[in-house]
Amino acid sequence: MAIQGAIPVEFGTVFPHGAYALGVEAITDFETKRPQLDKTTGLPLWAVDVIDADPEARGKAKSVKVKIPAQVCPTMPDEAAGVPFRPVEFEDMAVMPYVDDNGRRPRVAYSLRARGMRAPGGGRKAPASSASGAKGGE
Repeated sequence: MAIQGAIPVEFGTVFPHGAYALGVEAITDFETKRPQLDKTTGLPLWAVDVIDADPEARGKAKSVKVKIPAQVCPTMPDEAAGVPFRPVEFEDMAVMPYVDDNGRRPRVAYSLRARGMRAPGGGRKAPASSASGAKGGE
């Protein structure tokens, strides 16, 4: 059977040098101006702005968004002493491929999903209420 939907992936595969969270915001539907809902869980989607800690990452690849389905806004981990950003790890990550046809030529792109986020090393979990097993569904 061919792979359908989101492809599970480990946090360390996506961010081998770690990641830093900058902020969290609700994703709204462009046309209705209402919160965008995850097609799998029916929960509102939240976007976490993330900086890839990979020193080789440049430009657009340095900054990404990770989508989390949750009833309430996920809480970012606490600040780390001496670091201007908040180190973060994402739980149950998945990659969702799609065709981006906004440019001159269509291209395969992907969005990143997670069930929740926490401080690196298994620290305090950020609540992602009722998002158990939530992966994928754009």
